[in-house]
Amino acid sequence: MSQAPPASATPAGRVAFLGLGTMGAPMALHLLRAGHQVTVYNRTTAKAQAWVAQHGGHWAPSPADAARGAEHVITCVGRDEDLREVTLGAQGAFGAMAPDAVLIDHTTTSAELARELAQAARERGLHFIDAPVSGGNLGAVQGTLTVMCGGDVAVFQRIEPVVKAYARAVTLLGEAGAGQLAKMTNQICVAGVLQGLAEAIAFGQKAGLDMHAVLGVITQGAASSWQMQHRGPTMVDDQFDFGFAVDWMRKDLGLVLDEARRQGASLPLTALIDQFYADVQGMGGGRLDTSSLIKRLR
Repeated sequence: MSQAPPASATPAGRVAFLGLGTMGAPMALHLLRAGHQVTVYNRTTAKAQAWVAQHGGHWAPSPADAARGAEHVITCVGRDEDLREVTLGAQGAFGAMAPDAVLIDHTTTSAELARELAQAARERGLHFIDAPVSGGNLGAVQGTLTVMCGGDVAVFQRIEPVVKAYARAVTLLGEAGAGQLAKMTNQICVAGVLQGLAEAIAFGQKAGLDMHAVLGVITQGAASSWQMQHRGPTMVDDQFDFGFAVDWMRKDLGLVLDEARRQGASLPLTALIDQFYADVQGMGGGRLDTSSLIKRLR
C-alpha cells in the first residue's frame, strides 16, 4: 500500500528559469534536483547549452520558448531593462505563458518595475511575484537564500514550495513591490555593516593586532554579523575575487537612493558608502566582492 507524501513535499512541475548567472545557475540546479522539469534560457545560448549538458533538463533559444507550457517562470537577470526584455520583449515570457501561470522574479529591480509587471501580468491573465533574494552565490549554491516577496497571498502560497528548493526563508511582505522595498532595506544594512567592518579591520591592522584572532573573539559577541563571519577573514587576507560584485552593489544602492528620494527618506550614510564604492570602481575594483571597501583604507 503506497503512502501519501508528507505535507511538505513539493509536487514536481514544469519550470522555466531565465538567467544562468552566478545566482541563477545554482538555483536552477536545485529545482532540477527537486524533481521539476526545468527548461533554462540564457542570453548567451552556449551557457544554457553547457548547463544542460552538465546537469540535464532542457534549454530554449528565447524566453518565450522556455516559458511555453511552464507553470512557473522564474527570472534572475541583471537590471530593470534586462527584466523588461525577457518578460515584455518581442520574445518575452509574458507572450507565451499559459493563463494562470506565475512569473517569479528574483532580480533586484526598482519597486516601480515590480508594480508595472504585476499589472501587465494581470492584464494577460497571469500572476507575478517580486521575490529578490539575499545570501549571495554561496547561499544560492547551498540552497539557503532568503527571499523577500511582494504579491497576492494566494499566489504566494502556490509558489512558496517551489522557491523553497533553494531558500531557507521565503516571506510575503506585502503587495507587489514590497519584496523590492525589503531588498532595499537589506542592502542599506549590508553596506553599513561592511563599511564598519572595513574600518575596524584596517584600524586593528594599523595598530598591530592579529585580526584573525580578534575576529575569532568578537564574532562571539554583540558585534558579530554574517559579513564579519564570512567576509572578515578574507578582508584581513586582502582576498576579494569572489562574491557579490561592487558594480552590482552600486546598481542596487542606486535603486535604494532613487526610492529614498521618492519616499522623502534621508539616507546619508548609504549615500556616502555608495561614493566609497565609486572609489573602489575607480581603483579598478568593479568586479571585486563588496567587502573590498577596505581597499580605500589601506
